This record gives sequence, structure tokens and C-alpha cells, in this order.
Amino acid sequence: MLGLRFAFHTPLLQIPLLDGSIDWVWTEAEAAGVPVMVLVRHEHMPLIDRIAGRHPRLKLVMDHLGLAGEEKDEAAFRDLDRLLALGKRPNVAVKATVLPFFTTDTYPYRKLHPYIRRVHDAFGPRRIFWGTYLSRLPCTYRQGVTMYTEEMPWLAREDLEWIMGRGVCEWLGWKV
Repeated sequence: MLGLRFAFHTPLLQIPLLDGSIDWVWTEAEAAGVPVMVLVRHEHMPLIDRIAGRHPRLKLVMDHLGLAGEEKDEAAFRDLDRLLALGKRPNVAVKATVLPFFTTDTYPYRKLHPYIRRVHDAFGPRRIFWGTYLSRLPCTYRQGVTMYTEEMPWLAREDLEWIMGRGVCEWLGWKV
């Protein structure tokens, strides 16, 4: 098994996270060395912080930077600091996926760039994993790539190597 993924972003799906009935999974995944990817809204990031603290060898990846729902721009990112606080945990990484969905801006999505920079500052390039989520992406695949590789000059070439694939491969133990 290469990993697990759980979505805790709707009221019904949040129940096991909130009532602790899924806590056994964190223990077992940590013991087995299986990374876990989770979609958790910003409001529940303190729960992830406690899980990461209790299970320091458990690799957790936060899907979509913790964004869920239909909100855009400032409303979508208003509680981003809750996610950024997890940057202190070396066993937590983030997937920077489907971000153009969360803005009213158009390519190259400059409204998103300051948020991505803050995530970069909190997690570093080795714990940010690029991805698209094509079914919700409001742009072409190429634009999803070039938003990072060509439109954010503050990202160094080495940073891009990590963000665009090397980081997730090393995190999951895949050969590059």
C-alpha cells in the first residue's frame, strides 16, 4: 500500500475526525509507514496539529491547502493561517492542487500568488506538492503547470524541482 486518502470536508464526512473514531488509523498508518492524505477544512487544522504531534513518524499531506467548498479569493483563504501553523510540523506537507478554482481571477491567477508564497514560506519547497485536479481546474493543464513554472519568478529553479514532483516522490518513497 502506497498511502491512504480521507476527505473530511463535509459535515457527514467530518464525524469520524471530530468524534475520534478514526484515531486508530493514525496509529496503524504510522506503524506501517503509510502516508495519509487528508482533505480537512481550515477550521479543523488544530485537530491535524494534534494528530501530527501525537504521531511524529506519520506523514500527513493536506489536500488542496485545506480549501473546500465554493468560496473564492479572500473568503476562501481567510483562515489560511490555520494551515500555515502546521508548517512547524516536519511530518506535515501540503498539496497545492486545484487552486485556480478558488479565485475569480484569470490566468496567470496573480491573486493566488501571495497565498502560495505564504505557503512556501511556512512549509518550504520540499513539502509543497503541485497537482491539478483536472475535473475542477478552470484552465488548461498547461496553464496549471506554467502558473508555477513561468509566472512566479520568486520560485527558484531548485524550488520548482521539489514542488513539481521531486518532493512528493521523496515523501512517498518513489524513485525520481
